[in-house]
Amino acid sequence: MLAAHRAREIASGSALTIDRDNDKNPVVALREIAEETQGADDLRERLIESHQTQIEVDEPEEDAMALLQGVEADRPARDDMSEEQMLRALMEAQGQR
Repeated sequence: MLAAHRAREIASGSALTIDRDNDKNPVVALREIAEETQGADDLRERLIESHQTQIEVDEPEEDAMALLQGVEADRPARDDMSEEQMLRALMEAQGQR
């Protein structure tokens, strides 16, 4: 598979790393691999990249997504409550029950 991929690269204009010696692209690709002028790991990575069709896209954060959609996020209006303010709010909430 790697040699076939390399042969396609050569056919599309990729530079040769060895002399052609009147050989066809698949033979040149095999010779490049045998003489280790093309690394198998590099060829494997290029083969994988050529077969990938889905591009990873970073998903926006929930808050940013809510802003984009014009909806408020499910979170309190104030995040900067002190510990004392939080205790008072909790005590008031318990007193209302």
